[in-house]
Amino acid sequence: MKKNTRMKIIKRSYSISTIFVLISLQVLISQISANSINECPEKCGSIKIPFPFGIGNQCSLSPFYEVSCSNHTPYLVTTDHQILGITNGELRINSTSYIAKDCINQNSTITHISLPENGPLSVSDSSNVFIAIGCDTVAVITDDKSFTSGCVSLCSTPRSVVNGSCSGIGCCESTVPKGKRYLGLGTSNIFGYKNVSDFYNCSYAFVAEKGSFRFVENELRNFSETAKDMAMRLDWSIGNYNCASTSGSFICGKNSFCVDSTMGTGYLCNCSDGFSGNPYLNGTKGCQDIDECIELENNPCVGGARCHNKVPGYQCICPFGSAGDGRKNGSGCKKLYLVIEALLGTGLGLGVVLLCGLWFYFALKKRTLVKLKEQYFRQNGGLLLKQQVSNREGTTECARIFSSEELKAATQDYDKSRILGSGGYGTVYKGILEDGSVVAIKKSKVMDQSQIDQFINEVVILTQINHRNVVKLLGCCLETEVPTLVYEFICNGTLHHHIHENVDGTQMSWSNRLRIAVETAEALSYLHSAASMPIFHRDVKSSNILLDETYTAKVADFGISRLVPLDQTQIPTLVQGTLGYLDPEYFQTSQLTEKSDVYSFGVVLVELLTGQKPVSFERSQEDSNLAMYFLSSLKTKDLNEFLDKNVVKEGNLEELRRVTELARKCLLLKGDKRPTMKEVAQELVNIAAFCKQSNQLGEDDNEQQQWAMDLFDQASNDSFNAALSITYDLER
Repeated sequence: MKKNTRMKIIKRSYSISTIFVLISLQVLISQISANSINECPEKCGSIKIPFPFGIGNQCSLSPFYEVSCSNHTPYLVTTDHQILGITNGELRINSTSYIAKDCINQNSTITHISLPENGPLSVSDSSNVFIAIGCDTVAVITDDKSFTSGCVSLCSTPRSVVNGSCSGIGCCESTVPKGKRYLGLGTSNIFGYKNVSDFYNCSYAFVAEKGSFRFVENELRNFSETAKDMAMRLDWSIGNYNCASTSGSFICGKNSFCVDSTMGTGYLCNCSDGFSGNPYLNGTKGCQDIDECIELENNPCVGGARCHNKVPGYQCICPFGSAGDGRKNGSGCKKLYLVIEALLGTGLGLGVVLLCGLWFYFALKKRTLVKLKEQYFRQNGGLLLKQQVSNREGTTECARIFSSEELKAATQDYDKSRILGSGGYGTVYKGILEDGSVVAIKKSKVMDQSQIDQFINEVVILTQINHRNVVKLLGCCLETEVPTLVYEFICNGTLHHHIHENVDGTQMSWSNRLRIAVETAEALSYLHSAASMPIFHRDVKSSNILLDETYTAKVADFGISRLVPLDQTQIPTLVQGTLGYLDPEYFQTSQLTEKSDVYSFGVVLVELLTGQKPVSFERSQEDSNLAMYFLSSLKTKDLNEFLDKNVVKEGNLEELRRVTELARKCLLLKGDKRPTMKEVAQELVNIAAFCKQSNQLGEDDNEQQQWAMDLFDQASNDSFNAALSITYDLER
């Protein structure tokens, strides 16, 4: 009761305002004269009392650090704790009086560890541990605010207790919360001492410094006898601000530096490297230079070297004719000729090792590259292609197998300036071979390894296609991760560019458009029915129709084309193609047929007729797809409303209607209703012949033709769209 009453008085006397005043006076107090500090006792008994602590109020930084010395035993004035030792940042105190106890037939005792609320002290969480002793014991530690923890200890017989272990059998332990100035400790028996063993009398709970308490079975009987020297550690710091604060006045002395306290508030001072002493003082008791040459137990320099003290640190000076740092823990001292020899030998050795390493690296890299090329060659079916080529040599023109070095040289190592175009399946580069011939080199992005045999067959077959309107495949390179294809070079761009992206303002004439349509249809018809094995192009679109210097059409890009066995008319496959050109029936069924190319060609015909892109968001949402827009326009509009103005102006009305009708048939939703590519090509040839015949008529014939066309318009113009709509619905 006396101690609790005294603590209450202390708490009241050191109010918050008083603490702030004391802290503001720290700088003034720290400037105690050297004579005053020298006159202060440095020890109480055998315990050193370093500043900022001091014996008497004139020797400490503030009342919180004041120590009283009674019978050669130091006590902290503000808390009456017996001091067992002081280090920088920690205070070791006797904690025998802070043990909670609960015994049979006795009242339990709850203990409180209470420190000044605004003082510089707190119970150390890193150096202490909460311990409970007893059988069927529960112990609790709390700060009466936000923290409550504890542990449970169970045991039945002395044999169950393990000496030296505090893991829950006879003894348990828990952590201590950080930065607490008040802790309440309590303990009790779980079963109310109904199951009391003969070797067990009481339960205990206490805070002790780590490593100071070793539990043994006898503690369960006579713990109070062994608890005489129980110790606990307190954290201490200076002030209530950290080192980063610009408003604080730090008391760190010369040759020292500030460090933040582990308490979370306040700071501490440490001597700089090479200095020792009290970092909170100046003068002889402050941080002084360490003379390593004298104070170290052993001379830090090697034999023969002279030790020279520096502020801070030291230097070892090697004798004449030697070189090195002279330190025992360094390079020591070596004769100069030995040093030179060592340096030359080391440099020469490193040079030889480096040259050998470089030679070995490049040789290994070259060998690895050769092996990788061989692996890719076999992986991509190079052996099969060689066999196919050898079987066909002397009969027809064969695919040429290019090396990766040839194609790198042809494209200047695939320089960006050589790019002709790129898509989802690869990038096309312009290449110039050693003989000066210009080629187009397609570097693929992906390759289905399960279709190597089919790819090789396709390469062999495509090299034998001899059609003036199909881009010639000259060969391939199989020494890369994915095969690289080499085609003949077509110089005048794509049909898509000339229809949609012609920046010079010139428009492609209707006669050229019709001729390109005829040439493209004949090429596709050849692939479907005249090649040694039918080929479905699978990606017919205006950007895959190239134009040479005479605007002759060349069908290109067989990257996703499929070879078709003669006994099959459709192939189940993963749907691939380009949005706007993709056959709806193929998209729904995944069954690829020759009519899929017919549908895509129909979209190209509509592009030639209307001059519009296959997908455009400039049209309404329902008309964004060109094919749907074209079919709906046929039912509701006249031709001159949705066809390209130049086409309507240049083309003959009859041939425009025939081409329009052919495009409509190609775009029928059901594939079996569409014409074959051969029928499409024949119809376009007939239309082109009609166009040519009409252009050759004389002026008299023109008048007769005009009369006939006017008569035809009068008879059929009103009913043409309606009849076309009925036919569309029936065929659909």
